[in-house]
Amino acid sequence: MFAALALAVLSLATPPKPHIVWKPIPFGSHRKAEMAAYSKKHYGIHSWRLHPKVIVEHYTGGESLKAAWNAFASNQPDPELGELPGTCAHFIVDKNGKIYQLVRLSFMCRHTVGLNYVAIGIEHVGTSDREILHDKKQIAASLKLTAWLRSRFHIRIRNVIGHNESLSSPYHREHYKPWAHQTHADWKHADMRIYRARLRKLIAADRRG
Repeated sequence: MFAALALAVLSLATPPKPHIVWKPIPFGSHRKAEMAAYSKKHYGIHSWRLHPKVIVEHYTGGESLKAAWNAFASNQPDPELGELPGTCAHFIVDKNGKIYQLVRLSFMCRHTVGLNYVAIGIEHVGTSDREILHDKKQIAASLKLTAWLRSRFHIRIRNVIGHNESLSSPYHREHYKPWAHQTHADWKHADMRIYRARLRKLIAADRRG
């Protein structure tokens, strides 16, 4: 009886999994080896396996899901930092609210300097934080995805961050000194305060059933 009651309470508190389309990029043994070598150089961990503690929100900088997917799938050295493996993210949230998963959640993905060893990356098709915050379908899907991931991996809301907040994360670690202060402009603190407030509201609504 008590076990059944506990399960019922847990189900009320757990956000439902949103619909996710599996659209994988190539991530075979060669890319895993590159990821492990990258992880060793930057974090002191020779592994490609991910144990999530952080969720990082991004935007693609363009208006096309296809272009973002192709860029991640190509596994080319990124034009900014020039290192392999190429950049990627675990998810892309399209402007119509569809969620695509590109990489398994047990794989490290290179999306945030200093945090790839612990972070799930979520990209949003778009060119600014505000554009995404004002797109009802896209932001609703993003929040549902983040709420579900946060619950699944027991990630605190304060560890749901924007890419621009990466340097302030307690998990930030970068052994390669030239990159120690490297970050990006996407999802600044002011916009992430709005995002986290909406996330808290969604989680509270799920708990009320």
